[in-house]
Amino acid sequence: MNEPTSGGILLAAINAKWIHPSLALRLLKANLGPLETNCAIVEFALRQPLREKTEPILAARPRILGLSVSIWNHTATLELLKELHQSWETERRPLIVLGGPEVSYLSPEAEIFRYADYCVVGEGEVAFRELCETILEKMEGKKPEITFISGKSRQVDVTAIKSAYYLYSDEDVRKKLIYVEASRGCPFGCEFCLSARDNENAVDAHFSRVREFPLEPFLTEMNDLIQRGVKTFKFLDRSFNLNIERARRIMEFFLNKIEERAKPFVVHFEMVPSRFPPELIETIARFPPGTLRLEIGIQTLNPDVAARIGRPSKPEQELAALALLREKTHAIIHADLIAGLPGEDMASFGKGFDSLWAALASSSTEIQLGILKLLPGAAIARHTAAFGMCYNPSPPYEVIETAAMPAAALDRLKNFARFWELIVNRGLIDIRQYCGSSPVFDRFMALSDSLLARFGRNWGIDKQELYEAAVAEF
Repeated sequence: MNEPTSGGILLAAINAKWIHPSLALRLLKANLGPLETNCAIVEFALRQPLREKTEPILAARPRILGLSVSIWNHTATLELLKELHQSWETERRPLIVLGGPEVSYLSPEAEIFRYADYCVVGEGEVAFRELCETILEKMEGKKPEITFISGKSRQVDVTAIKSAYYLYSDEDVRKKLIYVEASRGCPFGCEFCLSARDNENAVDAHFSRVREFPLEPFLTEMNDLIQRGVKTFKFLDRSFNLNIERARRIMEFFLNKIEERAKPFVVHFEMVPSRFPPELIETIARFPPGTLRLEIGIQTLNPDVAARIGRPSKPEQELAALALLREKTHAIIHADLIAGLPGEDMASFGKGFDSLWAALASSSTEIQLGILKLLPGAAIARHTAAFGMCYNPSPPYEVIETAAMPAAALDRLKNFARFWELIVNRGLIDIRQYCGSSPVFDRFMALSDSLLARFGRNWGIDKQELYEAAVAEF
């Protein structure tokens, strides 16, 4: 943490893991203008002891404390605020500003707002700077109620903001994932995702659903990071292959740099499953083994369910593209499915899982089985009554049961997902030797049921014991 002067700005976040530095905090700092030199960043890991989180903040004695809140750190951030509140009862308390996707649509009555003065709703590069300027100019005291900052700054002009890659430290570059973004936004309206709401709330026709950062300056900054020794680039773009020519241009740049560097690095993109024309496949195929990861959100292969939640669906085209990627490229493929979508029952989900396995069955692919979450503000809430959706009211807001999938069935799927991650995604067993590309869902469901009954849990299991038990069951 670079120390701010007394009365300065401190930006903080509790990251999922130590290796995940926050690009959002760095963007806020980089766009503070003259205030940047009086701003510091401090980051914590989710499992880090609470005392190790509070002490650096108390020691900094900031005038403004900005906290980035996501679905995964909501509870931990609330715990941190409560602990800080007790410490500040006898000391001067900073003005607390919350921001991030989690708090942008929370109810104003949410508990976390009791410990804050402001909430920046939406993108914050402009709004946060303006708020800090106002606070530090007026030096106002504690306000009686929280103020929500929104309006014209909800979506920023990405061609006008200052990039923040220079704020990654040498330790970040050497030891962590480096998050970058070549574009912001998503053209689709999937109701489980907040991108649909972001599109609705664009208040100026000037802002399109997908905003691209100027390409040449972006590539220059990527080159600087490569020269500094980055090991893994993870793109935050939600639909990287939307613009095929631009995607290929960026990938060609990284291909050239991988060839130049003695020690190759890894590039991770999130791509739209229906947009893999031959020229993009050809570019992907040129990446050496171990240098390219593709995250591809399938979510559901049931066209009726997809239409219900506003998600474009071309199952045959998507599966064909995945099979082609498996056959023609060295890319490590991570495909996502979501269980518990409105109207999808176990039979439909299992059929989709088996279709995905048939297309992807390989030692270099991963299937991530996720459980539907009702993100605050997400449009999927409109289906709650009609489809008997019941959600946990606490983060991460997972669905508990639906009319089509009772609670017991969803519990089995959660257990399935955990053992699939431990056994298949992490390479404990290559189940192709038992199943090939034939239907695997029912067989692995039986295995996961048996393993839970045997161990009484799906965590903290010795790897060798799990291996032996799984092999014996297969």
